[in-house]
Parts: sequence; C-alpha cells; structure tokens
Amino acid sequence: MLRDYRILAVWLAALPLVAAGAAQDRPERQSRRSPVVAVFEQCRDGVVNISTTRIMRVRSLRYGSLFDEIFDFGRPTIREQAVHGIGSGFVVHESGYIVTNAHVVSQAHDVKVIFADQRKLPAEIVAVDQEHDLAVLKVNTRRPLPYLKLGRSDDIMVGETVVAIGNPLGLEHTVTSGIVSALNRTLQFGEDTDYRGLIQTDAAINRGNSGGPLLNIDAELIGINTAIRGDAQNVGFAIPVGRLWELVPVMLDIERRERVRFGLQVSGAGSTVVAVRSDSPAAKAGLRRGDRVIEFNGKPLRNAIDYYVQLLSEKPGSEIRLTVQRGEKKLNKVVTLQGVPPPDGRKLASQLFGMELAEIPPKVRRELELPDYAGLIVDEVAAGGPAQRVGIRPGDLILRLNRVTVPTLTDAGLALENVQPRRRVPVEGLRLRADPPFFWTVSLQARSSR
Repeated sequence: MLRDYRILAVWLAALPLVAAGAAQDRPERQSRRSPVVAVFEQCRDGVVNISTTRIMRVRSLRYGSLFDEIFDFGRPTIREQAVHGIGSGFVVHESGYIVTNAHVVSQAHDVKVIFADQRKLPAEIVAVDQEHDLAVLKVNTRRPLPYLKLGRSDDIMVGETVVAIGNPLGLEHTVTSGIVSALNRTLQFGEDTDYRGLIQTDAAINRGNSGGPLLNIDAELIGINTAIRGDAQNVGFAIPVGRLWELVPVMLDIERRERVRFGLQVSGAGSTVVAVRSDSPAAKAGLRRGDRVIEFNGKPLRNAIDYYVQLLSEKPGSEIRLTVQRGEKKLNKVVTLQGVPPPDGRKLASQLFGMELAEIPPKVRRELELPDYAGLIVDEVAAGGPAQRVGIRPGDLILRLNRVTVPTLTDAGLALENVQPRRRVPVEGLRLRADPPFFWTVSLQARSSR
C-alpha cells in the first residue's frame, strides 16, 4: 500500500511538468509567437550580464605628508572601498570573446560574466577603446559558446522593429522591443568627447543595458546599446555594428598585443585583406590587398573577427597556412608569424631626449618602499639635450613615459618605440633629492634625428 502511495505522489508531482510541456506544444501558442519571441529565444544564450568591482582608495589628508598622498606605506590613513557596477555584453566568438562598452569595465579590478544558464565566469579585459566606448573581454571555456550573428549598418531602416536584451538595474536577461527612431545621431559628453553615427531607438534601455545587443527581426546584431537620455523617456542610443566590424579586429590585432610581425590586415564579414605591410611576412608570401581569406590552417573562416581570434592562438615562429580567394582562383599561402625583439628603452631615451635611464636595484626599492610602478631612475642628463632644457636631473625617478607606467627599461622602450622626431611626450617623475621631495610633469620634445 505504501508503495502505491509513493507511485501516486510521484505521478501527481509530475503533472505540472507534463502540463507545462504540453502547453509549449499547443497549436494556439504558435499564433502568439511574435518575431520578438523568436529573436529572444534564438539570442538569449549569446547575451551575458556583467558584474564589475572597482576598488577606490580613500586617503586621509590629515598628516599632510607627500608620501602619504601618493604611496601606500601600510599606514592606517588609507582605506579601500569596493564599488560594484553592472552592465551587459554579448559573445562575439565561440572561444570566449565578449564585447561590451568601455565604460562598463573602465577601471574595474574584477569582472565576472553571467550567462543565461546562471554560470558565472571570471573575465579578462583584452582591449579597451575609450574613444569609441568599446571593450573586448575573454572568458576561458571548455566548450564552444553560443554567439550572436553580426549584421550590417548600411541597410538599417528607420521604423524597423528592434529588440534589446540586457541587464537593466540588475534584472538579468530582460528583453524589450521598439523601433529604430533615427540614424546618425551625435551625443556629446563634456568638451572633448562625442559619439557620432549612433542609432536612436525607443526600445526601453536603462542603467545596466550598456554593452548589450540591439537586434533586428532576423536575430542579427545591428548595434551595441551605449547611452540613454536621462531627461527623456524611451530615447536610447546604440553604436552601429559597422563600428564593431571596423574596431574589434584592430583591438584583437596580435601585432598590437604581442611582439610579433605578420603584416596582414583583414576586415569585414568577408575576411577581406585591406592592407599588406611592405617587407612583412605576409608580403613576402605574396598576399595582396583585395584577397579574401577563406581558410586558416585548413579551417574555414566566417569573418575577420574569426581570423584575428585564430591568429591570437598562434605562437611566434608558427607557420600559418592561409587559403585565399583571388578572383576565380583559390591560392594556398604559408605565412610565418615572426617574433620581434623588444626595443631598447635605455637607447631610445638617450637618443630621443638625452637622458640615460637605469632600473632601480631591488635593494634600493625596498629601502625606499617604492611602489611597483616606480622602477626607473635618471642616471645621466646630456648637456643641452631636451631633458636638461626642461629641468630633469640625475637622481629623478621616472614614473610615467608617454602616459604609461614604466617599471622596467623594456616598458620604457615600448612606450617610446613609435615616437617620431619633434613629437612631444609627457613625462611624470619624482625628485627625491629635494626638501621636501616633489612630483613633476614635463613635456619633452623628441630630437629631430636619432
């Protein structure tokens, strides 16, 4: 008897599930399946919610010490405060590459990506373009991720239906719909920053939607939601997908991220070669502008983003087999990913500015309790050179060159590698041999010839 009751209980518990499954198959539901429903069901797994943590360091000024203001000596006058942020994003490549807005991850110390199935993965910030408000993240995944299909910007119609999916106010995977209200809008932020060519939409977008996709009825991504008008209702703006096609390959370019030379720039949905750098491995292999790269090491390529993701997985010295379409012909080319030695920072600083730099010995760093980014000291200053003319002295510490920290001579070389003659370079330093010590900032003009 007890066994019969258990069977009945299991059967009754299963009734709601059976009913729910049956409801999904009811013919009358099909009449309510709008294009918005279809887009959401097709794209939701490729949309992610983004959680960020930014650490703010709050310093007390009551001691009035210069070192208390800048360096952390473990004194109780410094406290850290965690600031949490939310945003949205979408998978652009199945290997784990995700696109969002730059302002979503700006200055974040910890970034986590939450998928539709509630998986939460830590994310690395791969590249950020503040000027165009785009960022690329990377998560490590054992299986291919669902990704969104990228559409085109040149056939967007004012008035067509669009769908936004995102994380407004922390409400995960919220879908809203509307229309394209206008094209080629411009938004200005402050005196120096404006975003041009934006899509205006009345699909409801709120704080947390930033970085999420704006999709058309064919489930193609046509924009990246980026801003709202706070003084209006249902006036939102999205970066057109054409900007994504243009910038993401540049942001993923291995030559910008590693010390390598390849020489091939590819763009767009057709993986079209738009430039071949002279005297590069690609030029020596016979590749030409206008070629379409259709296979990478025997694997078909979908688009330029796929090409750059594949290239990022290669090591210096690798021989890469490319199949290209040139007119009616298919050609096989082998291109070597050539390693490039790091630039000599000491030599460049001397040639450009007339100052000899040296790395601070570890013992001295410990004695002075210097922060990690303060790694270089001015050893000598050439008479009459650019450094002497602006007042730099031997013994000064160099904190930033060309707006980047330079803890090593290699870092200094990377910062100065592309400085052209007569170009001005901002330099920040610290003079310890002064009473009291003080920080300085100067603009150095590179010599006309090295």
